[in-house]
Amino acid sequence: MTSVLTLESVPRDKKAEKAAKAAAPGTVRPVGHFVTLTDTPEGSSRPVAHVERELPPDGIPAYLAARKEGIRSFVLWAEPERRSRLATLVTVSTAEGVSTYEVRDGQGAPIGTILREKALYGRGLRTRWTVTQPGCPEAVGYKGRIFWWYVWWLVFPVQVAIGVGSILAGGGDVARGPRRVIWRAGGEVPLEFRSDGDEVHVHAPWVDRRLAAALAALIRSFDSWMGTPWDDKRE
Repeated sequence: MTSVLTLESVPRDKKAEKAAKAAAPGTVRPVGHFVTLTDTPEGSSRPVAHVERELPPDGIPAYLAARKEGIRSFVLWAEPERRSRLATLVTVSTAEGVSTYEVRDGQGAPIGTILREKALYGRGLRTRWTVTQPGCPEAVGYKGRIFWWYVWWLVFPVQVAIGVGSILAGGGDVARGPRRVIWRAGGEVPLEFRSDGDEVHVHAPWVDRRLAAALAALIRSFDSWMGTPWDDKRE
């Protein structure tokens, strides 16, 4: 059965946030995001990882400066109290629009790698995502289908006009560019990112769920069409 992984935000509690800001220095804030897993016929979901940025020694300003170059660093905790790590995503390299990330288990052993090649910088006109897991076939996916990108660019001038009107009117929305990604490995489709629900669908049993959860968080960190990405916060 297909498993569905979705990055979600913990509902905001303004009173709790206010109390956290007023707390003594060194007080640890709760993890603000988590990944849910749906893998039952009933469609019920459960949290399987609690995700947050792993900040460098210089803190948030240094992280935000580095992320502009494609650098990312996440921790996937088994529980919101941060008692044990499920996995960690680190940046191995990033240059000229091509970034390589490694996902490691709680003891630091590699689980798999994720390569992101930005559109026009890598090997094509679309952003290319490559997921590699030891002992498994390489899975390659492209952001959006060529046909829908062609349609989107045809209506782009109209979307610009709508966007300007929305800003002036203080509301509204414009159509997103194609965002769906289908990964192919040989003759199968092991992974799929569906843009309508921002979900990573795992179709192959050999895909490590920790790697898929890290992928869900990574993709959403680059998705800024509808607001600020989850890891691009100043606090």
